[in-house]
Amino acid sequence: MNVTFKLNGQSKTVDVPAEMPLLWALRDVLDMKGTKFGCGSGQCGACTVHVNGIATRSCQRAMSRVQGAEVTTIEGLSPDGSHPLQKAWRDLDVPQCGYCQAGQLMSAAALLRRNPKPTDEDIDTAMSGNICRCATYLRIRQAIHTAAGSVPTPVGSSKSGAREE
Repeated sequence: MNVTFKLNGQSKTVDVPAEMPLLWALRDVLDMKGTKFGCGSGQCGACTVHVNGIATRSCQRAMSRVQGAEVTTIEGLSPDGSHPLQKAWRDLDVPQCGYCQAGQLMSAAALLRRNPKPTDEDIDTAMSGNICRCATYLRIRQAIHTAAGSVPTPVGSSKSGAREE
């Protein structure tokens, strides 16, 4: 099946099986290695990307459901690492092993898109589906607070930022 969609702002067409998960099309077909495989069942959040502005588990999204969509991966969050969340992550030394951090950042970006001044409870709720084996949750929360208010809402984007499972 040919699937055409926007990936990090650029039109892409891939010939893949309709049921292939977006995760594997990103990693194996398009060589976008920032999105990680974690559990394969949508429970850990390591594979989180944005589909039409909504945090989505790419391991659970079939390519047939990506036709015409706008997909943003960690590579598209900021080409040079200057996104306020990425800066806060670095400044606060958030990651330990770092494996889950792309998914954490993508979930946090969706949260700040819909709620630029989240409370601790808002952050805990929004991030509850992202597992960090190193347990850097307090630093993740602090980094989100640090970045809050400085994340611009893209023109024409959805402000929902809701997570889709």
